[in-house]
Amino acid sequence: MSVHLPASSNVADNVSDTDTLSSSEEDENDQTWDDWVSDSATKQPCQSLFDETKFQSVDEALAHDRNTHGFDLSETFSKLSLDFHGQIRLVNYIRKTKPTPSSVNALTGTEDFFSSDEYLIPALEDDPLLQLPSNEWSDDDVEDSSKPQADATRIRTLEKQLAQARQDLTDYREMVGRNIHLAEIVEAVKEDEPTAPPSRDDDTHYFDSYAANDIHAVMIQDKVRTSTYANFIQTHPGLFNDATVLDVGCGTGILSLFAAQAGAKRVIAVDASDIAEKAEKIVKANGFEGTITVVRGKVEDITLPDGIEKVDIIVSEWMGYALLYESMLDSVLRARDRFLRPEGVMAPSQCKMMFALCDGSEIYKERIGFWNDVYGFDLSTMGNDLYDEAIIDVLGPNSLLSEPYTVKDLLLSEITSRQLDFVSSFSVTSTSDRRTKANAFVLYFDTFFTSNGHPISPSTRVNVVKDGEASLAEVWPIGGKVPSKRRQSQGRLGERETSFSTGPQSTPTHWKQTIFLLREPITVIEGSLIEGSFYCKKSSANSRELEVEIHYCVREEPDSPSSDITVQMYKIR
Repeated sequence: MSVHLPASSNVADNVSDTDTLSSSEEDENDQTWDDWVSDSATKQPCQSLFDETKFQSVDEALAHDRNTHGFDLSETFSKLSLDFHGQIRLVNYIRKTKPTPSSVNALTGTEDFFSSDEYLIPALEDDPLLQLPSNEWSDDDVEDSSKPQADATRIRTLEKQLAQARQDLTDYREMVGRNIHLAEIVEAVKEDEPTAPPSRDDDTHYFDSYAANDIHAVMIQDKVRTSTYANFIQTHPGLFNDATVLDVGCGTGILSLFAAQAGAKRVIAVDASDIAEKAEKIVKANGFEGTITVVRGKVEDITLPDGIEKVDIIVSEWMGYALLYESMLDSVLRARDRFLRPEGVMAPSQCKMMFALCDGSEIYKERIGFWNDVYGFDLSTMGNDLYDEAIIDVLGPNSLLSEPYTVKDLLLSEITSRQLDFVSSFSVTSTSDRRTKANAFVLYFDTFFTSNGHPISPSTRVNVVKDGEASLAEVWPIGGKVPSKRRQSQGRLGERETSFSTGPQSTPTHWKQTIFLLREPITVIEGSLIEGSFYCKKSSANSRELEVEIHYCVREEPDSPSSDITVQMYKIR
């Protein structure tokens, strides 16, 4: 059973009946049908439903979608027998979720979004496709023109239809306006209430959790993570020598120590947790108090010490489960906007969220199947809620059943906090050489460091570290000796890229992988196509947590029809 999309209160269905038209409104209704059509949305510029192409009119945009994408909007309206609000929901659903044309063509009209007011809110401002006349009536409703008084009857019928179309649009605009401005009104009321309770605090527990030793031991002992940062810093002396470096969320200060060791002129290590006190002692114990300054506080609130206004490099290990869990990246981007020089470098410089189909059978057996028979008793109820929670665990290197698909590419020099809530379409093809069941989707991330902060080449492959590789040990000092610096020729700016993966093929990291178990496993063979949309946003209950929706349909064989769209929702916490 699939989890349905949440619906907001049914505002549109409770719009009160309108009063009798005033005389001024009657005067407006004196317009002829031809006048109405000439002023209608069909003459406005319009964007394609499935790509970014813009056209001078609705007709051109719809023709483009028919010819290029094989999708006929009017035909779909008719096929699904959509009323005015159903048409609005369909257009906004396509705009917001970016489904494939084939998946839209497979809709039956019974999908959850057709009853959700979420899709009554325009996805595109002034979208002319939302202003088209309703298909609920046609010229067939008008009496045969051969009958007496047919012309007069036709005129009266068209006037009624015009008035109804206008009223539908008016009601829709009023409903949208109420929904959009409701939050602003609530906030305005709160500002006028000095006794209102304080806003929710999602930070206190988060920062407190980083005061303990254990969490820092786990991160430092993650050799893939720590050795990659150390490798990048130590093999780029031309970047770090005499540079001013900002370490956001410094923890124990390990990255600050690497930067100082690589020749940084000044390092500012910032952390809002109590760990900052230990970091300051660590800096002194290693003799870097003249180079590293520890600042206790949120990077959003602090000022840099000693009159420093800008830095050359921001280094931070901000990544969480599924990359964005904990929302620390928001703070790093704020630091970038406040303190990084225009030509400065972010380390890491780019991260990619990778999404794939996976076997997941062992995870299913351990987490859900286990409950089916416990000492002869059926305790399967205990496993039902696990379909609503993403599972953080390690998959085997052969567990993937498709090549990964990049659902989000984050270039740290450019991305904004608003873009961290996103929807991405995806398409994955089964690589299984036999018929099998895919029990889950999996999400992991690849991380890249470039010495100039520029995007990596599309052909760049991430470094997958295997157990026992020398790269895990080469950066660690032996007998207390400082590791030797690589020659400049090995790390000249723009020539070297450093990276690591958290995927199943790599040595496991403390991030593991994020697994989304499917209520209904997908049967696939080689070439089976799974298409859909991946939604990711901060949780409404706690901004440090994530909410994910996965919409997908399956074509088991290349020539077979697509299945109905399935929707599952998950929390990452």
